Amino acid sequence: MQLYNTLSAEERAILIDDAGKQRLTLSFYAYAKIEDPKKFRDDLFIAWNKLDALGRIYVANEGINAQMSIPAENLEAFRETLNVYDFMKGIRLNEAVEHDDHSFLKLTIKVRHKIVADGLNDETFDVTDIGVHLKAKEFNEILEDPNTIVVDFRNHYESEVGHFKNAITPDVETFRESLPIINEQLQNHKEDKNLVMYCTGGIRCEKASAYFKHQGFKNVFQLEGGIINYAKQIEEEGLESKFIGKNFVFDNRLGERITEDIISQCHQCGKPCDNHTNCENDGCHLLFIQCDECKTAMENCCSTECLEIIHMPLVDQVRLRTGKQVGNKVFRKGKSENLKFKHSGDLPNTALAAAEKPVDIRQKVKVKKVLLGKAEHYYVKAQVAQFTIENQELNAGDKILISGPTTGNQEMVLEKLIVDGAETSTAKIGDKVTFEVPFRIRLSDKLYKIVN
Repeated sequence: MQLYNTLSAEERAILIDDAGKQRLTLSFYAYAKIEDPKKFRDDLFIAWNKLDALGRIYVANEGINAQMSIPAENLEAFRETLNVYDFMKGIRLNEAVEHDDHSFLKLTIKVRHKIVADGLNDETFDVTDIGVHLKAKEFNEILEDPNTIVVDFRNHYESEVGHFKNAITPDVETFRESLPIINEQLQNHKEDKNLVMYCTGGIRCEKASAYFKHQGFKNVFQLEGGIINYAKQIEEEGLESKFIGKNFVFDNRLGERITEDIISQCHQCGKPCDNHTNCENDGCHLLFIQCDECKTAMENCCSTECLEIIHMPLVDQVRLRTGKQVGNKVFRKGKSENLKFKHSGDLPNTALAAAEKPVDIRQKVKVKKVLLGKAEHYYVKAQVAQFTIENQELNAGDKILISGPTTGNQEMVLEKLIVDGAETSTAKIGDKVTFEVPFRIRLSDKLYKIVN
């Protein structure tokens, strides 16, 4: 019985590409009393592995905290695996703003002492006496109240690229550091202010709100579902975003854009930028913000020292980090003397620049197009796509549009097409046609012919 990963991240990435299925990135958490976390962990692994679910999940006696990637077609089956447990029946799944097939490449479920490292002794206060949950509209309204203090309970590298306007953004590296800092900073406002808090998905605020109520704060509120759910609600309801910038996420994407505002700088050159990277040097792995120009010049490295090291023979690189605590063991969170333009703590409420807005299908409404068919397969190594033609003919020289949730909207001129192994100038209804594409496609993608 398989209870652990047997594939590397690289092998899994190839399988995902070959499958060509649309995947969803989502997160959820639940506080509950779990008597046997090890058995709970093993049961989840068996159930989720069958569904090709991937992610990073922590379970403990106090509950579960999960960030995951699952095939879209398995969403309902995945919900059924949650509904087996009373405390997860109908649980809210926070879907990412931006999905990525490679957001997670392993299924890792770990048993921990706590699902969030908060440093608190849960026996000393009522962890169920939490603050009032606010939906996006209510959250926006309370932010307008002059008696409101809004606090970001994330870390410096998260708030640096995006935060709610006028929020207190503690210059901390861990959640547990922020609790005593905020408690001390707001000692004189326990009675007269609304203490409003937020985090990525809501789990940190769930414990923090109970802690601050125990500390004597009378009016404690928290953003329901965190920034992830807030972004979804403001889009659905057409609300103004009080959040500015990008939401840092703990998967391979390292961020999803909420507004087009860039509020941070490349840590190396100072250019407006909010893209995180991990230093290429395995003996460093520093997390920092790096623009495309510096990424190219520095080859993903944070310093000239690390740049020199990655060009050394591997045996010398291993020798240099032998016996030292390195980035693989300690997640270095974006603080180094080498980062000349690093800022945290007191952060701006105005944009330094605007992100380039991706053009999607809704912005192409003036483009007249005809649906031809759907994707059948993608041959990764050859970069060849296969589609079934279901409507009208497709000809060499046609301008086409390939569109899908992850692929986006890609236009190209069709130079050559193959039907039944032979090059042809026309593919007819019912044909399975293959042609080269300079990008990866998924089975959820549709093929259109642009006719104007």
